[in-house]
Amino acid sequence: MDPLISRRALNRATLERQLLLRRTDRPVVEVVEHLGGLQAQTPHTWYTGLWNRIAGFRAADASAMLESRELVRIALQRSTIHLVSARDCLAMRPLVQVVTERMTRTTFGRRLAGVDLDELAAAGRALLAERPMTFAELGRALAGRWPDSDPHALGQGVRWLVPLVQVPPRGLWGRSGPVAHAPADVWLATGAGVAPMTPAELVRRHLQAFGPATVRDVQTWSGLTRLGEVVEAMDLVRFRDEDGRTYYDLPGAPRPDADVPAPVRLMYDFDNLFLSHADRSRVITEAGAAALRGFMGTNVMPRLILVDGFTAGHWTVTRAGGTTTLCIHPWEPIADLEAVEEEGRRLLEFLAPGGRHEVSVLDGPSRT
Repeated sequence: MDPLISRRALNRATLERQLLLRRTDRPVVEVVEHLGGLQAQTPHTWYTGLWNRIAGFRAADASAMLESRELVRIALQRSTIHLVSARDCLAMRPLVQVVTERMTRTTFGRRLAGVDLDELAAAGRALLAERPMTFAELGRALAGRWPDSDPHALGQGVRWLVPLVQVPPRGLWGRSGPVAHAPADVWLATGAGVAPMTPAELVRRHLQAFGPATVRDVQTWSGLTRLGEVVEAMDLVRFRDEDGRTYYDLPGAPRPDADVPAPVRLMYDFDNLFLSHADRSRVITEAGAAALRGFMGTNVMPRLILVDGFTAGHWTVTRAGGTTTLCIHPWEPIADLEAVEEEGRRLLEFLAPGGRHEVSVLDGPSRT
């Protein structure tokens, strides 16, 4: 019988893989690749995800890597925008292309009826290779060729058919810009010859960053299906939890003792730590799950607080009169609230360096 692994042991193993038990001094690009990318549909909050993981992290360094094209933001896992290295962009996108296709076809397929998709891909790619465009601009340009089709659907069809990166200044630290796109292979011209990632390699990357994991966990993270045969054919170790579910892991991967201390972490709103498992109880408590249900329908993903490795509340930031205030919203009593406040002050120095700062503790969840 496979050895038993507890929820707390899963928690500590995942935090170790996520570089959340201690900050690393590894280079930014190496960290981004280790994590399999950071979900980054918001222009700037993912910088906090790197601050949580890299000692002495400077946002300007990652921002410069977007400008130099060492890092890019592109739709990958779950068809959501991720920050990845140039190499991972070119290697991952062919494998998860089917995910974007499935989601786009479901939403826009009927509105693209009668449009030759090969022609649409070629026309859209040619326009975006000339200059980056927003989807609204692209749709208007394509409508001249397909006047009877919905311009928005035409633009989204190109997003499905052609790997597109969001180009700077969108996403730069302290700056932003329109959500303009360029073809990934044009933007990353020096990356020619990068081999597409195989399903087994993708599974390995998930286990490296999020393991141990079930097959459903890998599928939840990637958006791909039918990975059971891939996982079973790999040379992996196996565990089972109290409910009899099978977990897979890389031989020799770090699995710290369940009682290893876990520091307070103030996570950003779309951190993959909370989005990459079918069963999220390894980091989200029952009280946390109940609090998160209160945000459903608000179009808000809260920034969660980890205490002893598990969710204990969320945090918000307000700015008024030259003062930036970080507000802590506990979901249940926090034994070491002082440690949360101290981490909040450190985070404020990163988010608003040189300004006036305050940390405030408020009762119960907010909705903003």
